[in-house]
Amino acid sequence: MNDDTEYYKEIERFPAGTTEQLSHHYREILRLLGEDAAREGLTATPERVARSMQFLTRGYHQDPAAILRSALFKEDYRQMVIVKDIEVYSLCEHHLLPFFGRAHVGYIPDGYITGLSKIARVVEAFARRLQLQERLTHEIKTCIHETLKPLGVAVVIEARHTCMVMRGVQKQHSVTTTSDFSGAFEKLATREEFIRLISNKFH
Repeated sequence: MNDDTEYYKEIERFPAGTTEQLSHHYREILRLLGEDAAREGLTATPERVARSMQFLTRGYHQDPAAILRSALFKEDYRQMVIVKDIEVYSLCEHHLLPFFGRAHVGYIPDGYITGLSKIARVVEAFARRLQLQERLTHEIKTCIHETLKPLGVAVVIEARHTCMVMRGVQKQHSVTTTSDFSGAFEKLATREEFIRLISNKFH
């Protein structure tokens, strides 16, 4: 068995009872939509969707603050730390359709730093829930602010929403940008420096 198969078995290890109940409901949804859930192409679909939804919402079972604390280091550094272009995949709570894009997160330490990968994991933990982009932005900022107690936190998210692309107004190229700032980033000069740095391309 290859490594990829083992990896996906590990990350999709969900409670059997939950998978079974979700599968039952998805089978009923297919029937109500006018499909035959017993036909060959759909027999395994309810279970696949049940597992998929548990994977896409696994953030409910993760503690973002604990993620940050798991790699907390005392360090006398008081300049910006920025992790940008973090891929974001989430589900809009209004239509259960995906929205996806990039998150840019910065903070100014006040005695403590965290592992860089932990910033990305915090974004992931909040994104893997039924979300609004506005709330997602605020939750990431608040978690970092309350856990690390830095001099300031900045979060910007740019995303495309398939609920606007596939249904409703059906605007194919619209991008939604949200931001949230605390502490030192509430000062115009600091905020402008952050925006400039996340806009620069790394070569």
